[in-house]
Amino acid sequence: MTTVLLIATVICAVANTSDAVASYARAPFVLANSAEVRVPPGAVPHLATLKLAGAVGLAVGLLGVHRLGLAAAIGLTVFFVGAVLVHIRTRVFHNIAFPGVYLLLAVASTGFFAGGGR
Repeated sequence: MTTVLLIATVICAVANTSDAVASYARAPFVLANSAEVRVPPGAVPHLATLKLAGAVGLAVGLLGVHRLGLAAAIGLTVFFVGAVLVHIRTRVFHNIAFPGVYLLLAVASTGFFAGGGR
């Protein structure tokens, strides 16, 4: 089970880094999705910074600073719970799977670090 959680943690870090880069680049799909759930364009870089910070925290956690990894995983979990709730509040369900998958990856990362994942 630890191997599965480790793989999910690596995927979580890579996915959040990729999404943050796309957000900083103002990729059209990011801006369209954000607008659809009523996130102002000016908030996109700030949200990207949170995702990138979480990804860096996971990477540092994987390199040995497990408490930072756990904090980052918990932070990403909270972030994506919020993202799913925003989708529900705005009744945008056709793409809710994306924040849902990111949430599952963040929860798996939390499990990895909470379980001592070494």
